[in-house]
Amino acid sequence: MSAKPDIPVWRPMGVTPAPSTRREQMPTLIVGAGPVGLTIALDLAQRGHHVTIVNRLDFVSAGSKAICFAKRTLDIWDRLGVGADIVAKGVIWETGKVFWGDRPDPIYQFDLLPVKNQKMPAFVNIQQYHVETILIDALSAYKNVDIRWGHSVRDIAVGEAGAKVHVAVGDTEYFVDADWVIACDGARSTVRTTMGLDFEGRVFEDNFLIADIKMKGERPSERWFWFDPPFNPGQSALLHKQPDDVWRLDFQLGWGIDREAAVKPENVEPYVRAMLGDDVVFEPEWYSIYTFQCRRMSRFVHGPVIFAGDAAHLVSPFGARGCNGGVADADNLCWKLDLILSGKAPPALLESYNTEAIAAADENIRHSSRSTDFMSPKSTPAIALRDAVLQLASRHPFARPMVNSGRLSTAVSYSASPLSTADEDDDWLGVPPGTPALDGPLGDGWLLGQVGTEFSLLTNGIDFAGLKNLDLSASPILCERFDLSPGAACLVRPDQVVAARWRHPDQSKIEAAQRRACGITP
Repeated sequence: MSAKPDIPVWRPMGVTPAPSTRREQMPTLIVGAGPVGLTIALDLAQRGHHVTIVNRLDFVSAGSKAICFAKRTLDIWDRLGVGADIVAKGVIWETGKVFWGDRPDPIYQFDLLPVKNQKMPAFVNIQQYHVETILIDALSAYKNVDIRWGHSVRDIAVGEAGAKVHVAVGDTEYFVDADWVIACDGARSTVRTTMGLDFEGRVFEDNFLIADIKMKGERPSERWFWFDPPFNPGQSALLHKQPDDVWRLDFQLGWGIDREAAVKPENVEPYVRAMLGDDVVFEPEWYSIYTFQCRRMSRFVHGPVIFAGDAAHLVSPFGARGCNGGVADADNLCWKLDLILSGKAPPALLESYNTEAIAAADENIRHSSRSTDFMSPKSTPAIALRDAVLQLASRHPFARPMVNSGRLSTAVSYSASPLSTADEDDDWLGVPPGTPALDGPLGDGWLLGQVGTEFSLLTNGIDFAGLKNLDLSASPILCERFDLSPGAACLVRPDQVVAARWRHPDQSKIEAAQRRACGITP
């Protein structure tokens, strides 16, 4: 096993032998077997496409990575058949509490799932290595998926009809001619680097200590965040529960620190005991220091090479927008690539992935930057403003939305999507075009489970040819959520995003909206 000393191993996979030929041709090559790459592979495999993944490590790594997965991500994984396993293994939570100073009680708390009667919870905490294991096991059922462990990309040459990828495994080298390459190889993306591409944005001058510890005890499954706590004065701290008696403790340390010394057990232990009590019994799971960025590539699509997840954009971990944003990339991309590979849409449809995924990344970067500025004020006036907001929030609900301890990930609306058809009427409520559909009870199941992976039409008492029709007239909850009056209809894309809606639809309007959503202009 080719493990590195600074990367802990969760599940050994073993090096996949080199292919028998030094030159291969394939439709789709995915670089990186993290949650984003594996999600893309599972989605494309279920749509009938052959997918190859290369991953430089030959194991699933443990350590301090993503743990907090939002409802939209859970909805996506549920559509792919792995949502139930992830929820069953994870820790469900919907309540967040905000503490300030030495006050023992929170200054306020909030509910992260204000719209009830949905299948998936607001958030599930589960270690990334558990998610990857569940996805890998799901992919093992598909003969059209080839995961190559211990295979590293060395170089890539981009042409008009595809890309030539130079891959190495051990002392053996080979080349892949791929119609499409999807780079999901993380913040230090080899694909991005070899193509001479880079990020734009901010690097924040701050350091944070992640202490994943194992301890017994009954504590609520909630997100606890502290501003200026007595156990970390002048800084911030965060507490999350994970499966298997593992807890994530996060401490802001400031900029001028000795990073190597900060992760030594004798230096971490005082922080843990100060937060949880001198008598707490715990075992260290993994300690690490991170300095984060809020940056992205200027474009995510470069001919036949498509970037997704951390390879395309980076945000702070506060708000759980990193991996959740990457899974949203996967969801946005796969149905479009499916239509292109199947000859049902032009390659130009991928420009809408570039547009929509960048819009989502910009929203996540904006929220992450604002949360960092609020959590880490760098001047006396900024500190005074933050403290004034916290003081108001402790007594007045109107001030609580101004508190930014990491605005937690929610489904992003592509409000300016070129694939959406504008409303004909201006009196709509409900879910607007460009926004993911809300779940709700329908018959013996749930709406999102019945929408499927093709274009669908949500209606109230009417039926149209050529599409899957779901009549919501028997579900007052759903009719209200989508604002579907009798005779109205709503077109939903294969990624369960609303594409268009009408008070008085007809066949020609529906067909035109579907063509537009497929990137086919009149």
